[in-house]
Amino acid sequence: MSFKLYAKNCKKLVSIFDQEGIVERIHSLENAMSRDDFWDREKEQVRILGEYKYLRQILDSYTALREKWQEIEEWRTILEPNEPEYRELQEEAKQLFDNVIDLDIRMLFREPEDKGNAIVTIHSGAGGVESQDWVSMLLRMYVRFCERKGFEVKVTDSLEGEEAGLKHATFLVQGEYAYGYLKSEHGVHRLIRISPFDANKRRHTTFALVDVIPEMGDEVAVEINPQDLKIETFRAGGHGGQHVNVTDSAVRILHIPTGITVQCQNERSQHQNKAVAMKILRARLYERYREEQKRKLLEIKGEHKDIAWGNQIRTYVFHPYNLVKDHRTGYETGDVERVMEGEIDDFIEAFLKKERSL
Repeated sequence: MSFKLYAKNCKKLVSIFDQEGIVERIHSLENAMSRDDFWDREKEQVRILGEYKYLRQILDSYTALREKWQEIEEWRTILEPNEPEYRELQEEAKQLFDNVIDLDIRMLFREPEDKGNAIVTIHSGAGGVESQDWVSMLLRMYVRFCERKGFEVKVTDSLEGEEAGLKHATFLVQGEYAYGYLKSEHGVHRLIRISPFDANKRRHTTFALVDVIPEMGDEVAVEINPQDLKIETFRAGGHGGQHVNVTDSAVRILHIPTGITVQCQNERSQHQNKAVAMKILRARLYERYREEQKRKLLEIKGEHKDIAWGNQIRTYVFHPYNLVKDHRTGYETGDVERVMEGEIDDFIEAFLKKERSL
């Protein structure tokens, strides 16, 4: 890691960080919380407390980064490049660089759902084994990304392909701002490569759909009539050991009015699988409601967008050259290997900045 590069990024953060404005807003929120009637207004209470916590975390993180930057700069003037401690300082600079990028992204979060967990489902498209392998590759990419962020990933449901890969996979990502980071991944992802499953070594194009929705908190009420549910149990398949293969512990729930089906098979008991499946169902029903509201608004505005396989958000090219390009923002990189190892922060940042500018 070049000291010049990390210093440039730190200076950039200092220049764009509105410390005075954030401190002023925090004081305004503290004044609102000190009013006698504040605790009597539940909806306003949740909104203000959420914003206050968010701004305090941003300010505290920024202050800690500035202090660490100053400390590194002081040591850099003392140490010589051939000293062992200089290499340790470079590692600290790299960590600081990553933290600055992370804070730069977090400053773009504004929606209430951003701070919560995410439920991600990857569906294979047309293309058989090639598409199913692409699902496995995307799943690995997102798991690596979540590991870097310190998020916990729990695969709740998956279906293996006949030859290789996965037909679909659903996983829950738990961690602060998990949904805020991953919501940019929602959409169709296209892969272009020489297929390892083609004996003639021809180039193939395949697709996978990534569906990202926020996990609903307890403060969001989603009414579900038990009579609208069809609940089935079945024997869990795939990996998981003897327990999941010999008991009917897996649970599938059909919401009859909407046709939404969810299932969970990776928990240890039928009760746990049902609880996770209901959590996913609540999130999907709430997301359906939100999408209907958006659709009505677009109809009023006279706008319409088709949701189809052809409308990919990002293309990953492995052959005849290396390129990953996001079609919404225009951001691209030739380092395909780095992206597939989960380093997708630049794509996320570009998406969030464009979203804020609309």
